[in-house]
Amino acid sequence: MSHQPDVPLGIGLIGVGHHGSRYAKHLLQDLPEARLAAVSRRRTAGGNGLASAPAVPCYHDYHELIADPQVAAVVVVTPPELNREICLAVVQAQKALLVEKPLAISATDARVIAQAALRSGQITMTAQTLRFDAAVGVLRERQAQIGALQYLSLASRMEPHGMSEDGRGFGGRGCLLETGIHLLDLARVLTGDEIHTVSCEMDVVPPGGAERRVLGRLTTHSGLVCLVDVSRVSSGRVGRVELIGSEGQLSADWCGQQVAQISARHGAGNWSSIAEPTVLGTLRAFVRSVRTGLPPPVTIEDGKRAVEIAEACYASARQGGRVVPVEYE
Repeated sequence: MSHQPDVPLGIGLIGVGHHGSRYAKHLLQDLPEARLAAVSRRRTAGGNGLASAPAVPCYHDYHELIADPQVAAVVVVTPPELNREICLAVVQAQKALLVEKPLAISATDARVIAQAALRSGQITMTAQTLRFDAAVGVLRERQAQIGALQYLSLASRMEPHGMSEDGRGFGGRGCLLETGIHLLDLARVLTGDEIHTVSCEMDVVPPGGAERRVLGRLTTHSGLVCLVDVSRVSSGRVGRVELIGSEGQLSADWCGQQVAQISARHGAGNWSSIAEPTVLGTLRAFVRSVRTGLPPPVTIEDGKRAVEIAEACYASARQGGRVVPVEYE
């Protein structure tokens, strides 16, 4: 599908819940190169899809949104257990697709989506939004300052409230898919390598319940170790990555937007990053790719691989933390 450079890209948004409303806000206010052409949601207030934009068409059936000729690209922000059916409908309609992470609730579903996306030939992107965080960006810019990477540690801790009740929407799975998927993706980005094996422990292992605490050890093909700590058990939030290199250490705190460096060669340093909503950065990248035809910075394949790593983590936890290989297809 070709897109006229002077005409805003018409985007249809499927899912306008708590997170989807952020996408709607940015499409309405912050992206002149795009416009919110339609929304789809199961429940509406007073018959209108969006109270802030009642003129935007609202469809109860997402198939009608996908078929709307004003919709050139579709953004999917639904519970991930619905992603497979919706994403397949989008790519079969030959429309560009941006889908909120995690791409799917299982490696099987993620592979089906990725294969269909590849066959479509359209721009398809996974919204691994942490890649667009300002502190993470500063960390990546300065990563060469610490020499050869030796290992890294990633942590994401959040409050129990707000988690999908009993993994609802996540196929009975919990915080690893809900928030830890960011860390699994970031481990690939920061090492520039694929995760080869995992060893993982959880407080509860699905399907026995949705996990709220995860400790994992990921090892790349080249032998780098990535330590992962994900939880939803305490008050307050922590979002942090630490890189330990041969010539120093570098850390980023994306909750506080701070980056710190310790280096005998380059000295110590602390930097504050200027935060921009990561959803906005994600949308800008997606719209740019659709309008130019250039590959997106985060592909559906990237989203699939993060889910495949998660799948291996669940397999390891079921076996008491045994080291298991990640199976990619």
